[in-house]
Amino acid sequence: MSADANNNKPGSGEDQKSKETPKFDLAKENPRCAEWMDDCIKRLNGLYKDTSVNICGVMSGHEIIAIIRLVENIFMEESNLCEAEAPIKVIGDIHAQYQDLNRLFDLIGRVPEEKLMFLGDYVDRGPQGIEVVVLLFCLKIRYRDRIFLLRGNHETPSVNKIYGFYVECQYKYGVGLWWDFQSCFNRIPMAGLISKRVLCMHGGLSPELITLDTIRNIPRPCEPLDRGLLIDLLWSDPTNKGDGWFHSIRGISYMFGKGVVEQACKSLDIDLIIRAHQVVQDGYEMMTGRRLITVFSVPNYCAQFTNSAAVVCLNANLQISFQQMTAPPLPDSCKAKAAPAIAVDTNLDAARADKETIKPYVKEGSKEGGKA
Repeated sequence: MSADANNNKPGSGEDQKSKETPKFDLAKENPRCAEWMDDCIKRLNGLYKDTSVNICGVMSGHEIIAIIRLVENIFMEESNLCEAEAPIKVIGDIHAQYQDLNRLFDLIGRVPEEKLMFLGDYVDRGPQGIEVVVLLFCLKIRYRDRIFLLRGNHETPSVNKIYGFYVECQYKYGVGLWWDFQSCFNRIPMAGLISKRVLCMHGGLSPELITLDTIRNIPRPCEPLDRGLLIDLLWSDPTNKGDGWFHSIRGISYMFGKGVVEQACKSLDIDLIIRAHQVVQDGYEMMTGRRLITVFSVPNYCAQFTNSAAVVCLNANLQISFQQMTAPPLPDSCKAKAAPAIAVDTNLDAARADKETIKPYVKEGSKEGGKA
């Protein structure tokens, strides 16, 4: 898909803006809740650049549980395929890298000024998963129509009990809070749809994804098991090894090729798929065929890779651009390496041409580029 492929699509551009629903104003609907959320966000923002204090110093476990109960209700009011209108910025894996999340906000902007969609994997592998997820929950409560949160494979108990979040909850507040988070994660929407044309999820496609209503009709709360649509939306990966479906090297779900993506775009009546789930060196990668983008939004993943972070930006005409946060230097003791390509065209010239269809983001009326 070319960066300007949607310029003449019906319903794009100025028409999209006119379809925006009126903004939900929590300050008018519930002033006390808005004041509380503003205070929570202020306290959490105070943890940025101050690693001497963690969330335990600014928020009690009882307050976090109250936040969880509130945001659960908001998630359940949304469709399992939550819908948003462009312009919007799409953010990939965060993995408990709270300081990097805030550095990213410094680059791309914050809600409510910017509209954001997150593709999951807020917790595990990093040190501040509770900080990440509670900040995003508070922003969701305060500005529900400006931030959209999707579920990742690490927002499941079978995964986050192993990869760090369980131990983090146990250390900071006690195991009981971990169970409260699982109840909430089971209610987070599984996928997102931007301006009816761009499908977003954490993992990828599924042989069981026949129509978009297939996602809308998934009952919640739900907990993915070991196979099926829910697992595929969270776990499947694109590949450049062929056009069809393949067994995944992860041992769970599938890998899918260019032909599957093209058929899905046709049958679902969409133009583009944006997903996360895999670290890529530049923070974003265009799959062969130009119909799927992988985005990863924190740098130096697990100190094992030297990857940059990126965000995919869609303007009102659904033109694609990126903002990129380069990776800071790692200590010499880290044996980090470049992240491998995952589904680019095997022809290097074609892969380069695909990548160049995504231009650096330029804010309207500005000559600034999209890197930091």
